[in-house]
Amino acid sequence: MTAPARPPLLIPLSRRPQAPQAVLVHPGGGGLSPYTPLAVRLARRGGVSGIRARGLFAGERPDAAIDVMAQRYLPLLAGLPRRPDLLVGWSMGGVLAWELGARLAATGPAPAVVMIDSFTRRDEFRSAAQRDAVVDRIMRSVHARVARRDQPWAEATAHAHVTASGRHRVTTAHPGPALLMACASPHRRTQVERWSRLSARLHTRELDCGHFDVFGRKALPAVLAHLDEFLNRTPKPLGGKR
Repeated sequence: MTAPARPPLLIPLSRRPQAPQAVLVHPGGGGLSPYTPLAVRLARRGGVSGIRARGLFAGERPDAAIDVMAQRYLPLLAGLPRRPDLLVGWSMGGVLAWELGARLAATGPAPAVVMIDSFTRRDEFRSAAQRDAVVDRIMRSVHARVARRDQPWAEATAHAHVTASGRHRVTTAHPGPALLMACASPHRRTQVERWSRLSARLHTRELDCGHFDVFGRKALPAVLAHLDEFLNRTPKPLGGKR
């Protein structure tokens, strides 16, 4: 029996070739399902694509370093109808969006970057017990609907991503406009200060929810409102109606 074809890493979510292009970059765990409401909102403004991670399907080996992921994903962006104007990510996805944005800025206009509760470093992930706890939370929330046959691949990918987050340190400045939505936590002040050192154009907004609650019914309206506000104040082609 032939195995089903695996989807590409760059997945079109809303095809509008002549409009500005936004890219949603996967969080830890590798899937794109949490981003559905963001994709719907961004589709009002232009084309939307998502980058999923390697490792979610049989025969794929997950990447265990953020720099490796960024190097793998950067060439994918050349396949878009236009150079991306906006990169968005939650958690590790925001870090990847930042790293991709900085690389794009080295060869042309800097895209805007939106980070939803992302961190420049996650020292606490050095503990095996903490890594296991985060993987368990990812599996219970992000991968709650994964088919049983795919559970081992999803769990291996989550482990690889939590390890990658624990090892990575964001040190590259990004010259474009950026938005950080920071969740309520004892780390919020340090989180904002560290990103602020790397950007002169950083906007910050607070979310009164936990890290894994950002797309829940209570927090989602604030997430979308902050996204809209940021895009509306960002110079065209990102801001304004189409």
